Amino acid sequence: MAEQHEQPAKPVPTIIWHPSPNFGDRPAGAAIDTLVLHYTGMPNGDMALTRMCDPASQVSAHYMVEEDGCIYQLVAESKRAWHAGRGFWRGCTDINSSSIGIEIVNPGHEFGYRPFAIAQIDAVIALCQALLGRHDIPAHNIIAHSDMAPDRKEDPGELFPWQKLAENGIGLWPQTDMRDQSLPDESKQNFASPADRGNETSIMDGVIAATIVTDNQSRPVNALQDTAPPDQPEADAAGSVSPGDCEVLFDRLLAQFGYGPGQAIDNRIAFQRHWRPHCLNGRADEESLAILTDLIGQCPPLP
Repeated sequence: MAEQHEQPAKPVPTIIWHPSPNFGDRPAGAAIDTLVLHYTGMPNGDMALTRMCDPASQVSAHYMVEEDGCIYQLVAESKRAWHAGRGFWRGCTDINSSSIGIEIVNPGHEFGYRPFAIAQIDAVIALCQALLGRHDIPAHNIIAHSDMAPDRKEDPGELFPWQKLAENGIGLWPQTDMRDQSLPDESKQNFASPADRGNETSIMDGVIAATIVTDNQSRPVNALQDTAPPDQPEADAAGSVSPGDCEVLFDRLLAQFGYGPGQAIDNRIAFQRHWRPHCLNGRADEESLAILTDLIGQCPPLP
């Protein structure tokens, strides 16, 4: 399993206490074992802060990080903030009770999604490192809001630099080449070819942001089979593996990794948004399967 805190911890900027009334008690004995990262999805940070402190909104988070790196704390870590909502991750359906939520200021897809500021990401990294020092949160439980609620959420989105966080000991990132040579040969020959990756070391770069593909028009709509599929795709007499079998395998692996029992296409795109952000085609292509296989190898099995 990947080690966390491989890089020296960054100093945490001054945190401004800005209390929200929107919180409750955690259930007795509930351990904090999950970290959920969001974007605010509003025109600016002031509007987001006001909304999370409005009792009528019924929403909050433990922290909010502004674009200039300023950090606000809205809810004590010991309390249950109302940030996650309905969702599922690795068997848990009450994410709020066991998680800490961080809202990262960004207009989001609705109001002009843009790359995250360097100062902001530095502050997010420092805050996350501090949280990991206080709570036993494994790398596989550091997730996007879209990972736990793929049917209704996109945040923090495909421009968020998850790789940079992983390089600083926060969360998972694939450890092997994207084109995993351990894949069965028949699988390699029959997955759809992904788009060019470009420079994956600089997701925040505006040039990379401009090349991100959102091929929603070509999403596969094949339904999952009613019967349990085999562990590997089966080749036909000509040695070809059907795309449907590959999708069934990919969906089973997504469930093994931690995604919930929702729509398969939503889970696939959420996975790609986090771990293969340059191409959100929702397909069970070779690159996506290689990444997923690598990540599963870094995780303990589900109970």
